[in-house]
Amino acid sequence: MDESSMPSPSVTAPGPPTPPVPLAALLAREELGLRRIAGPADADLLWVHTSEMADPYPYLLGGELLLSAGVLLTDPDRYVARLVEAGAAALGFGVRPVHESVPEALVEACDRHGLPLLEVPPETPFTTIARAVWRLMAEARHRELRRVTRAQQALATAAARPDPVPAVLHQLAAHLDGRALLLTATGEELHTAGRGPSPETAAALARLAGLVTRDRPGAPASATDTDAAGGTHLSAYALGGEIHTPTRGDRHPQGQGQARGKRVTAPRPQAERLALALATRRREPGDHTVAGIAVVLLSLLTAPHRGTAAADRSAALVRLLLGASPSEVAPLLGPEGPWTVVHARRTDGTRADALTAGALGASLGSTLVDAGYGDGDAVRVLLQEPHAPAPQPGWTLGAATPTPLPALPTADLRAARALAHAEATRTPLATETPATGLASLIPPDRAAAHARTLLAPLTPPLAETLRWWLSLHGSWDRTAVALAVHRNTVRQRIGRCAELLGTDLDDMDVRTELWFALRQE
Repeated sequence: MDESSMPSPSVTAPGPPTPPVPLAALLAREELGLRRIAGPADADLLWVHTSEMADPYPYLLGGELLLSAGVLLTDPDRYVARLVEAGAAALGFGVRPVHESVPEALVEACDRHGLPLLEVPPETPFTTIARAVWRLMAEARHRELRRVTRAQQALATAAARPDPVPAVLHQLAAHLDGRALLLTATGEELHTAGRGPSPETAAALARLAGLVTRDRPGAPASATDTDAAGGTHLSAYALGGEIHTPTRGDRHPQGQGQARGKRVTAPRPQAERLALALATRRREPGDHTVAGIAVVLLSLLTAPHRGTAAADRSAALVRLLLGASPSEVAPLLGPEGPWTVVHARRTDGTRADALTAGALGASLGSTLVDAGYGDGDAVRVLLQEPHAPAPQPGWTLGAATPTPLPALPTADLRAARALAHAEATRTPLATETPATGLASLIPPDRAAAHARTLLAPLTPPLAETLRWWLSLHGSWDRTAVALAVHRNTVRQRIGRCAELLGTDLDDMDVRTELWFALRQE
């Protein structure tokens, strides 16, 4: 059994991870002329590596199709044993000019150690095989992305139905081809969908649900296991929602106390955490992403048990997921403010999935989280807090100052700029504020008119580059980081700005006036 405080990092890359390429798919490419001559027929290829080293073990990551012409092959048995130890998926051996045929000792070693051995004809370059593998991987990734997208759309649509929780579970079970259950911490089934599991599988799912819902520090957010008897893949995810039930000692048939002439006390509500449990026959790379989407939706849909306000906010976020305009859902978000918009990105460069984004929102005190915002690797959080958030380990944050509800679009833009500034300056948290001080004394309409006139010669990309360059004190490198362009591009754009504006950008008075104008956006 595998427990983890957060889900595995396999989905932190943009979108679901790339599925492996079955060996059979590569062998089916007749133009390559590959032939399996030893070892098992099934293998999953993750990448291609070419090496003529006598022992390539130190340079293998596992899952490779290793291509070699056997230049330094002297001990086939040890060579194959080391490949298997390193986790290589298969060996492709090119015949000629080094060897006229595949050495028989190598064939025997591959059969003995269970490593697929492919004969590569002399007319097939290794680079052609590598390109074929990458092409198959790209096609598989495209198929997986389409599958995950269809599942996401189906889950979001199900969440808008009158019976959203059963509808979401039904769609989840259908898209994962398995069983989906909503369980309490004690293993009680609240809703189920899909094929009924065996009693042993049901018991195993209840145990997993107990792990992720136990109320103690360090409890994992997810857990996985495999049903040894049937080979079924099992997993459980903690949900943010909860239900309230009477305590066990207070449960009694209605009217029983009155019939006996005893005083009846109202049941004391007791909160029970919930878990999503899954039992599937197979585990595809994108399944974890689909499950993460369902976890977010089910957490929102079970949140109404915590009160009307939470229910309204959850409904607002679900409507936003379905494409409603902010003005339509604004009344459901509660008071008009102040609200704080936060943008965040993982400091290690990996993408946050739905669950890690939800954990960030929980740390900041909000369930209003938008994962995969913008270019796909940023997270957006909406806080009803009158102060800036605290830095979060493993994250880089950009926040706008608290703002009333109608000004959220502007605050969203400022939060995005603050995140870019934080990344460019390598600070854990940056806040972009609206104009203050002397700038706030100028009427906004006059300031905006002056800015439009002064900046009229500049295109939007040039104006944005100038804004970042001035905010980062003329640093070429930091501006390049903030804009995700090469530093030479920044130099060219700033030079073009100076030319179009007909001014000296090294003059502090000029910089001050331009900075004031750019701040009016």
